[in-house]
Amino acid sequence: MQAFLAAFELCGDEKDMYHGIINVYKEAGYTSHDVVAKLRGICKQKKIGHTGTLDPDAVGVLPVCLGNGTKLCDMLTDRSKEYIAVLQLGLVTDTQDISGRVLEERNVQVTAEQVKEAAYSFLGDRMQIPPMYSALKVNGRKLCELARKGQEIERAARPISIYSIEILKETHPEYTIKVACSKGTYIRTLCHDIGQLLGCGGVMKNLTRTRVGEFKIENTWTLSKLQQLADDQELEAALIPVERMFEGLHSLHINENGYSRLKNGNQLEQGDILPCLGKGMADDLKDGQQFRAYSHKNVFYGIYCYDETRELFRPVKMFLPG
Repeated sequence: MQAFLAAFELCGDEKDMYHGIINVYKEAGYTSHDVVAKLRGICKQKKIGHTGTLDPDAVGVLPVCLGNGTKLCDMLTDRSKEYIAVLQLGLVTDTQDISGRVLEERNVQVTAEQVKEAAYSFLGDRMQIPPMYSALKVNGRKLCELARKGQEIERAARPISIYSIEILKETHPEYTIKVACSKGTYIRTLCHDIGQLLGCGGVMKNLTRTRVGEFKIENTWTLSKLQQLADDQELEAALIPVERMFEGLHSLHINENGYSRLKNGNQLEQGDILPCLGKGMADDLKDGQQFRAYSHKNVFYGIYCYDETRELFRPVKMFLPG
């Protein structure tokens, strides 16, 4: 009974929840789940989720969604990412990074120019085999759990995109590289594959995630700073509203007659829309066009899509206020 009450108290009243996104700086030694657990204590609410796993030894950007913002988790996971990593040549490990068990040590007999050519050859769309030491699940089991038991299974290659690679620093046989890539890209595996292509092996020595979509490392908050904000009752200063994720969409403001349909996530007719888009709105609408939907009191409720055939607006994703 006490455990139930504690969980209920942590969850809190829906109206008292924080809703939105916090751009967290994940420090080394924390898993992504650790960050969520810490934030649940800081925010005093249970409804929190992260937007993609970052290795415990890695640091950097980890957007965390709160309250109705958790509906954004899948969407933010799909965003492009940017990393700065140190590639160390001459080693092969079972984890593909410096923390793993050394499988091979090789002499590095390549030039800096050859390293650049090898790295740049990975640009574009390609297939990548995920590492055994990863949170990826196969048949319901995490690969890392199997790897710790000494098991290795065949993994299907997955499509990824490397948008750019830049060599920031050369301290042969170590190279600091900056990589912009699609979701699902393992930088450890990229380092390993570059080393294999060069014939000398390679591992990732350290990793910093500098960007996830529009979330940048210079705008992150550490857990200690967030705790301080919470203690001062100023946590909302770090909170990014959900609607900010859709700034590129036009807005619709719903009149009082349509408000009951809006708050219940129902379809909307053109007569429910306040004339804020100007005259001839129907002439400018395009089938499939999406909008941010607001109440007549300017409260954000969700994303709607125009259905040209039926001449109405259909709900796409609702972020109903608490």
